[in-house]
Amino acid sequence: MATYQEFIQQNEDRDGVRFSWNLWPSSRLEATRLVVPVSCLFTPLKERPDLPPVQYEPVLCSRANCKAVLNPLCQVDFRAKIWACNFCFQRNPFPPSYAGISEVNQPAELMPQFSTIEYIVQEMLGLTKAAASGQQGVFVFITRFLQPVHRVDMNLTDLLGELQRDPWPVPQGKRPLRSTGVALSVAVGLLEGTFPNTGARVMLFIGGPPTQGPGMVVGDELKTPIRSWHDIQKDNARHLKKATKYYEAMANRSAVNGHCIDIYACALDQTGLLEMKCLSNLTGGHIVMGDSFNTSLFKQTFQRVFSKDYNGDFRMAFGGVLEVKTSREVKVCGTIGPCVSLNAKGSCVSENEMGIGGTSQWKVCGINPSTTLALYFEVVNQHNAPVPQGGRGVIQFVTQYQHSNTQRRIRVTTIARNWADAQSQIQHIESSFDQEASAVLMARLGVFRAESEEGPDVLRWLDRQLIRLCQKFGQFNKDDPTSFKLSESLSLYPQFMFHLRRSPFLQVFNNSPDESSYYRHHFVRQDLTQSLIMIQPILYSYSFHGPPEPVLLDSSSILPDRILLMDTFFQLVIYHGETIAQWRKAGYQEMAEYENFKQLLLAPLDDAQEILQTRFPMPRYIDTEHGGSQARFLLSKVNPSQTHNNLYAWGQVLRGAPILTDDVSLQVFMDHLKKLAVSSSA
Repeated sequence: MATYQEFIQQNEDRDGVRFSWNLWPSSRLEATRLVVPVSCLFTPLKERPDLPPVQYEPVLCSRANCKAVLNPLCQVDFRAKIWACNFCFQRNPFPPSYAGISEVNQPAELMPQFSTIEYIVQEMLGLTKAAASGQQGVFVFITRFLQPVHRVDMNLTDLLGELQRDPWPVPQGKRPLRSTGVALSVAVGLLEGTFPNTGARVMLFIGGPPTQGPGMVVGDELKTPIRSWHDIQKDNARHLKKATKYYEAMANRSAVNGHCIDIYACALDQTGLLEMKCLSNLTGGHIVMGDSFNTSLFKQTFQRVFSKDYNGDFRMAFGGVLEVKTSREVKVCGTIGPCVSLNAKGSCVSENEMGIGGTSQWKVCGINPSTTLALYFEVVNQHNAPVPQGGRGVIQFVTQYQHSNTQRRIRVTTIARNWADAQSQIQHIESSFDQEASAVLMARLGVFRAESEEGPDVLRWLDRQLIRLCQKFGQFNKDDPTSFKLSESLSLYPQFMFHLRRSPFLQVFNNSPDESSYYRHHFVRQDLTQSLIMIQPILYSYSFHGPPEPVLLDSSSILPDRILLMDTFFQLVIYHGETIAQWRKAGYQEMAEYENFKQLLLAPLDDAQEILQTRFPMPRYIDTEHGGSQARFLLSKVNPSQTHNNLYAWGQVLRGAPILTDDVSLQVFMDHLKKLAVSSSA
């Protein structure tokens, strides 16, 4: 029998799915008592070299309001050539092309290892069809403005080579005039008229904020600073609402046609990402933020947009539509990710909305292999009529999209989980808890709320959910915090919440509105592994005492004879302890007798290179040391178990570096949590 950990890993590798609970409570009431909703992280185009697409159409259920796809969980009568839909129980005849099937000769979609399968639709996309169907005018219009690259390669290269800085002088005390909103409108309109419902992306490069015309974010007077969080809270950002409304309308126009919009913003001040973020958030485009377009950091990140897969195709897909089908005991509440609602009402849509809800279909205009959506579900059976034991709840994800080689493809993933009675099997349900996925799923809900609610309210909501979860699953004696214990399947969850509360996704202090928008944009689209790194950065230690090892993200890990490598997703920090830094300054690494010291200095550099080569966007690389100005990047992330407040506590043996902060430590956070969880008045 595989452990739950192995089961979870197999499901992620095969189907790109991670559920919060891998046993589902059999009634609505019991599901709400679990605090964390039945929900999942789903990566529609997870790379699977072992999953070649099949060259035929999927077989659909014949019931008009179902149309579920044939899958390994369906019951099949091979003799009568009939299959029963596992969503609506309709009995369907197989199409004539399936006449030769039998128990020993099954099509791929009935085999358990193909719970995820990809189909190619034979129709290739081409512009000639537009001409063939009599739309001669459209075709002439296209060829007048747009041409294939191979025809205009030379002209394009010449044009780009001849580009010069705007010779128009910018008066002193003024900002350059930028009509970004109008330029974007032209690009969106051009694609709208020429390539509707065909894969395309608009790339917007901005070196400063829009200062005139529709979508302006700030005036051209330098003495008027661009809006801050303080201005927004005091309702003192005069262009904010109007600009946001303008860019939202633009994003929705693009989404209708399946086009995505990328924003590449490089400037030392803010550029208006807060107002423009919807362009990429709603269409699945990229946002990249940097100091200058000339840095190698930006150039390498931009090159990565065009990376190719093992077949030599671009790692990008377009015009995706994700549809979710559920068995009758479950309904879908909504999703959080880079998509827009298609307002498809139906029997599987819940009235309880979470994220973008009220629909069972979403448009994801730009998808890559790491694009991950969070989906939230509701168990609908009432407490007095729970799901009978022995049954399984089923969910099917149908993703239609245009591959970068212009083929239309459909990827179908069908998953099932057992129902459990929360009264008699609560321990089984508890051990099925995926604390990593749950932390990310709850964090996405928090970040989604943070877009429209005050920060302290979001933190209070997260705290309440954590306390309720600990009350439900903690083992304790009433009013005795020292007796509180959590099982192994929940033991890491509180510390994820502790680090999430301190993260830039929920804390805007020290970040501009543009930076907060940038961090949140990436958080709500990355897969589980990257999301966890964003919540709780990884810290590796390098020393003479043994091989490199992961250590606690804690101030006690900062020791004089260690080098630390911290990965926060957005930054890679190499920190040299006090003694190591002194040796490095003294040049010991240049001396032949200290070869081992030279190797120690190189080890974190090699590991950092490995991360730098695959991450998108490329993280900022920071090399610092004890007392260095950039050491703050490390010190602000570690748990401040030693601070200037408790430095001289009675009987304390000092290990590590004290940190100047009034933030509470994980220990204090846990003490408060235990106290509240065991309180009889709670």
